[in-house]
Amino acid sequence: MSEQPHTHEESRASGWPGSVQSLAETVVIAIFIITFLVQAFQIPSESMENTLLIGDYLLVDKVHFAQGGLWGNILPYRPVKRGDIIVFRYPVRPTEHFVKRVVAVPGDEVRLHNKRLLVNGQPVPEDYVLHKLRGRDSFRDNFPATDFFTSSIDAGWFQEMRGRIRNGGIVVPPGKYFVLGDNRDESLDSRYWGFVPRENIVGRPLLIYWSVNDNGQELAAVPDGTLSRLAYGLAHLFQNTRWERTFRIVR
Repeated sequence: MSEQPHTHEESRASGWPGSVQSLAETVVIAIFIITFLVQAFQIPSESMENTLLIGDYLLVDKVHFAQGGLWGNILPYRPVKRGDIIVFRYPVRPTEHFVKRVVAVPGDEVRLHNKRLLVNGQPVPEDYVLHKLRGRDSFRDNFPATDFFTSSIDAGWFQEMRGRIRNGGIVVPPGKYFVLGDNRDESLDSRYWGFVPRENIVGRPLLIYWSVNDNGQELAAVPDGTLSRLAYGLAHLFQNTRWERTFRIVR
């Protein structure tokens, strides 16, 4: 018996559930990507200038530095290395997220002398570093220093730091990392509150998907790490957009 051609009503009825299914699949895939693979993040401070600017909106790769488990056999994990930019939960207040550059990994001896970074006794070339302030801060520019203390320094870290100094530097313990901001004179980083535990690392900035020339006050009101960032960006797409930074790979 030959097949009868579908009527217009049958085609329309069969097409509607298919469209809903396709939409549902798209939503599921998007939720999976946002939950497990990438995260929206916005730069709220000047601590990483000029690599990252206030008003840069990032997609953070949560896979690159993720640790083992089932996905370890499938996805391209690798260890955190010196020079990597990372997004992490601030050790002092884990509800906040910071972005800095890793300058020393477990086992490294790190110190600064006259603004110059030395790792394992060797000066590190840092063409990305910005220095804005004149004069020298005995703690900021010659780290570690035990003869200087301000309210910016975490008191617990100051005590720990004093016990970790060896040969003028600090040795990074296992499972932890020492991070600094590229805007070295205007960064609240490991000099002031200590090491970043491995488990605090969320991922690495992958892409600047949008950048706005803003003073940061309006952006700070948008919740961090949610789709609100993307929604806000779309709503203000043509308002003060830095087009030259949009879709730039972070290095």
